[in-house]
Amino acid sequence: MDVRDSNGTVLVDGDSVHVIKDLKVKGTSVTLKRGTLIKNIHLTANEEEIECRVEKVKGLVLKTCFLKKA
Repeated sequence: MDVRDSNGTVLVDGDSVHVIKDLKVKGTSVTLKRGTLIKNIHLTANEEEIECRVEKVKGLVLKTCFLKKA
């Protein structure tokens, strides 16, 4: 199971990624701006999603199509 970012680069646990488009986080007032660096990602059972921690939001799940490897 290869987890790939929007450019097709393989991601592994602990990688850092950048957000490629502004994303609103459901249930909060937080908006992830384009270019935001997310460190120490965790892979999930779904190869199109990763789990991460951003600002004050813990356990955030993001789709890999909105990310690129840093």
